[in-house]
Amino acid sequence: MKNRAVISTAAAPSAIGPYSQAVKVGNTVWISGQIPLDPTTMEIVSGGIEAETRQVFANLQAIADAAGGSLDSSVKINISLTDLSNFQVVNAVMAEVFNEPYPARACVQVAALPKGVQVEIEAILAL
Repeated sequence: MKNRAVISTAAAPSAIGPYSQAVKVGNTVWISGQIPLDPTTMEIVSGGIEAETRQVFANLQAIADAAGGSLDSSVKINISLTDLSNFQVVNAVMAEVFNEPYPARACVQVAALPKGVQVEIEAILAL
């Protein structure tokens, strides 16, 4: 596809499958779902759902930076949780990360996520 650019940064975890960290077409960036992997060690962060969520947003921010934007460039966020009882904790972290106006968002409970993590988040940016 013409004008399609793959976004990649060492400041976020490398892909653990056949996908790119993000793809940019025109002024739109689709960031792949991020899990709470430390990009240096590629290990899951410890400390529970709050620590996991903070790491996921840090990974997303690193990719957004590499794409020439920021998380405040987000127009849509998709959150997958293995337990919706963690919804309020994730909301609290998200409220610290984003400035208003907030992006559109979906949040769903799923049966399982890669590597047994509790949260995965993906983002769509408009630069």
